[in-house]
Amino acid sequence: MSEYNWQQVLVSFHVVFMVAWMAGIFYLPRLFVYHAGAERGSDKSETFKVMERKLLRGIMNPSMVITLVTGIALAFWKGMYDDPWLMAKAALVLVLVGVHFWLIARQRDFAADRNTRASRTYRIVNEAPVLLLLGIAILVIVKPF
Repeated sequence: MSEYNWQQVLVSFHVVFMVAWMAGIFYLPRLFVYHAGAERGSDKSETFKVMERKLLRGIMNPSMVITLVTGIALAFWKGMYDDPWLMAKAALVLVLVGVHFWLIARQRDFAADRNTRASRTYRIVNEAPVLLLLGIAILVIVKPF
């Protein structure tokens, strides 16, 4: 396979795992919305704990890692690691990673039955990543600078 084809494969992995990561970033806070309304120790609460743990460990964490690794590899392979638009994208991605780790902390709170946040908090958090994704998409497609 030529170098050009390898780059296409790498881009494909980057896009697919970014989509999987974003799906989790959108879905986990939605689970938290419902979990926050469930009685602690109930069957419903215990089911949410399993769903949240599996989503994070089985989909979100591996997808985030693969997205980051393939993105960094592409930046260096294509020699654009110092392009201004990519630096701006990297800043937004770092914020998204911060959201991811905040969600991990909240999942641990729920797992230990110590969540103190209302479902409204998770409704708001559910919407914030859309703005980050929009900014990232504009930077990648438009490359404004």
